[in-house]
Amino acid sequence: MLANHALSGVSEAKAKPTPKAPTDTALLARMADGDRLAMQTFYTRHSVRVFRFALRIIGDPSIAEDVISDVFLDVWRQAGRFEGRSAVSTWLLAITRHKAYAALRRRHVEYVKDDVMEQLEDSADMPDATLEKDARSRILRRCLGELTPAHREIIDLVYYHEKSVAEVAQIFAIPENTVKTRLFYARKRLATLVRDAGIDREWL
Repeated sequence: MLANHALSGVSEAKAKPTPKAPTDTALLARMADGDRLAMQTFYTRHSVRVFRFALRIIGDPSIAEDVISDVFLDVWRQAGRFEGRSAVSTWLLAITRHKAYAALRRRHVEYVKDDVMEQLEDSADMPDATLEKDARSRILRRCLGELTPAHREIIDLVYYHEKSVAEVAQIFAIPENTVKTRLFYARKRLATLVRDAGIDREWL
């Protein structure tokens, strides 16, 4: 009897569904109601990528940190105004871009330089990554640093943040055809830089 009861309890525990993580939209709705735990979850989910995006624009980690604080404060204040016309991540990156350029105008900071790009960590790299991969990553980051700011942003959004042309157009507030043109020339220029650096284009 006791064994059967115990097995029954185990079966019930296994059958209990695992709660799903709240969507970004749901978190914003909770934040609009003053839920600070929702804000913490939202920050944890997005802060690293948002920071890296800001850093690529600004080039100074300390200023990027200030920008990120400003971004998420703005998100907290505007959570109730999100209308769902774009993905939450697209809306968030648009806010980040606006704040980053505002910081550049205030402090006259130069765009990302080679030595700053060298310091950017690749989250995909594991501790046991090969020296060859590490060297390739450094070269790629240096090549990215040689692009114009607009082209570097396009590459970053499309390939790192996996944004579509339409989403990039929303973030930049420019026509989709302009995004396509910039992306074409950005990829062409990057391919040339990578080739001159001795990296096989298949590695891109």
